[in-house]
Amino acid sequence: MSTKMEQLLDALDSSRERLLVALDELPDEALLEPNTVGDWSVADLLVQQTVWESELVTGLLRISQGKKPGRLLAALNNAEEYGRLRYQENKDRDLDRVFDDLPQVRVQVEEWLEEFSEKQLSKKGHFSWLKNRSLADLIAQLTYEHELRYLPQVEALAAKWQAPTNDVMISLMPKDEPNDNFAN
Repeated sequence: MSTKMEQLLDALDSSRERLLVALDELPDEALLEPNTVGDWSVADLLVQQTVWESELVTGLLRISQGKKPGRLLAALNNAEEYGRLRYQENKDRDLDRVFDDLPQVRVQVEEWLEEFSEKQLSKKGHFSWLKNRSLADLIAQLTYEHELRYLPQVEALAAKWQAPTNDVMISLMPKDEPNDNFAN
């Protein structure tokens, strides 16, 4: 039987691998194109993923110090406003930086998982401010579950972007008849 931490790590790896495979198929212009996934560009979604996971990392730090993650809880209580503000702050973020930040923050999330016991991760209500949720539920919500909500649209975009065009076909076979234009 696997532990809650192992289950979380497997789910984190699985969703991120699917995302990276889909992203690998997309050129920069497709990543930056507005309104490709709802009202967002793919790059916008990646930035949102990163900022939520960064907020989670800060929250996990506070929890490990025995403190309530007030800022994380406030963000969760008004997720739409939090997302809007983070969008405004990051809307012009360089694509290279987006792709630097995305894996770095995920590594930090995974490292923080090791700081918590199985009981701290899995017991609902262990942290009173989570009400009747477990820390693992919160981590799942802000990481792979969030990623999985938009992943099918990114995969569909990647498939559409890479769809082969059969409009033009060039024959590489020699003609049966000699071409008079190339006569000696």
